[in-house]
Amino acid sequence: MTTVPHPSSGMDLKLMYQDCTLCPRMCHADRTSKTGFCRCTDEITAARAALHFWEEPCISGSGGSGTVFFSGCTLKCCFCQNYQISQEGFGKKVSTEELARIFLDLQEQGAENISLVTADQYLPSVVSALDLVKDRIRVPVVYNCSGYERLESLQLLSGYIDIFLPDLKYYDTGIAQKYSRAGDYFFYASRAIPEMIRQTGIPRFNQQGVLEKGVIVRHMVLPGQKADSIRLLHWMADHLEKGSFLLSLMSQYTPFYHASDYPEINRRITTYEYEKVLDEAVRLGMTDGYMQEKSSAKEEYTPAFDLEGIERRI
Repeated sequence: MTTVPHPSSGMDLKLMYQDCTLCPRMCHADRTSKTGFCRCTDEITAARAALHFWEEPCISGSGGSGTVFFSGCTLKCCFCQNYQISQEGFGKKVSTEELARIFLDLQEQGAENISLVTADQYLPSVVSALDLVKDRIRVPVVYNCSGYERLESLQLLSGYIDIFLPDLKYYDTGIAQKYSRAGDYFFYASRAIPEMIRQTGIPRFNQQGVLEKGVIVRHMVLPGQKADSIRLLHWMADHLEKGSFLLSLMSQYTPFYHASDYPEINRRITTYEYEKVLDEAVRLGMTDGYMQEKSSAKEEYTPAFDLEGIERRI
């Protein structure tokens, strides 16, 4: 893991919880005494820490990604496949010291990397945990996020993260508001992703084909929204330098949680919808990355949130 002088060196990152502006919601909650918009206090809560084999091949590799699933979320996606932890708060509290030990445990299990899934609401604590073990972590650190990030928060991660794995969900503000209660989603994501690329540089792989540094931009095609997907592809082609990132075009959408409240997305995507988006990506020359088989849209691809790797530490 690369280390550089930290932009908040000498600052108590814990104080950031007392007037929380970590995410674009900027709710200003004092999370030391109540929850913020993300439904989280200042205490780290996580639901699973285990080897995960269902990421992109260059992330999972042969050993699996050492994935920590954090509870809470700054988005309110009506179709969230991880809703038990993102919206319902399932998980157990973990201290900063325990989180640091979890990172080392995953490494000892043979993890190709340490992957932090939806960790932005705990960013001060995650940085502190990484500080505790930065001289012992020998694998890349992955920041797996929604893309809904403030630049100021991302800059706190400079030198800590080797691989960014952001979603790029929506271009249209109305769609973003309807399905994730975040009409400003693209405003923030379109600024966050170039910053991620700036921090990591171009993708770099080891001899086994596992990613060591770089950015993978994930986009999941939604039912009935192929036009919005294509607008995102055009934005990426126009604004992100070719070769500076990998694209992961996902077909795994499954109608979870409250998707049934919206009939137009209460189904899986069709082969036609996905192939139209994929064809446009190829036409634009965006061929560095990954596509999914339609068979990926299965509920079993969502891991069991059973406190594996978490509960024994409490």
